[in-house]
Amino acid sequence: MTYGTRTDHYPATSKLLHWLVALCVLATAPVAITMTRIAEGPTRDMLYNFHKSLGVTILVLMILRLINRLAVGAPIPDPGIEPWQKAVSSFVHTTLYVLLLAMPVVGYVANSAFGATTPFFGLFELPPIVGKNEPLATQLFVVHRWVGWIVILLVLTHVSAALYHYFGRRDNVLQRMLPRAMGGI
Repeated sequence: MTYGTRTDHYPATSKLLHWLVALCVLATAPVAITMTRIAEGPTRDMLYNFHKSLGVTILVLMILRLINRLAVGAPIPDPGIEPWQKAVSSFVHTTLYVLLLAMPVVGYVANSAFGATTPFFGLFELPPIVGKNEPLATQLFVVHRWVGWIVILLVLTHVSAALYHYFGRRDNVLQRMLPRAMGGI
C-alpha cells in the first residue's frame, strides 16, 4: 500500500470510507452467520437480500477506498512502531483490501451461478454475471464462507491492534483514523 508524506492523520475521505466499510462489515458478518442458521422463510430471505445488498455496498466502497488510497496515500507509519509490527500491519491491511474486494465478487458470481437474484436494497437487481451452474455455485459459496471467517479474524486482529495502541501504548495510531469529533487528529 502507498504511504504519503503526511505525519499526523488520514485524510477525511480515507476516514469516511474506512468507517463506512467498517460499519458494513460489522453489519454483514452477524447477518451472514444468522441467515445460514435459521429456517427458510421470509426472515431468512430478508437477511439474504440484506447481506447481498451490503456486499454490493462493500464492493463499491472498497473500489472507492482503493482509488482514494492510491490517490492520497496514507500517513507515514508511526516512527515508534517496531519493524515487525509495521510488517504485520501492512500484511493485515493489504489482505483486508484484497479480501474485501474479492469477497463480494465471489459472492455475486456464486449467487448468479446458483440462479438467485442479487438485489440492492430493493431499489434494483444486478444482472446475473454467469449462467446457472449449481456445482460452481456450491464451490464458490464454500470459498465465500471460508474467506468470510478469515475476514472476521483479520478484523478482530485489526481492532485489537488499534485498541492496543490506544490503551496499551497510548500512541496516536488509532487517533489518526478517528473523526475529529471522536478525538481524532
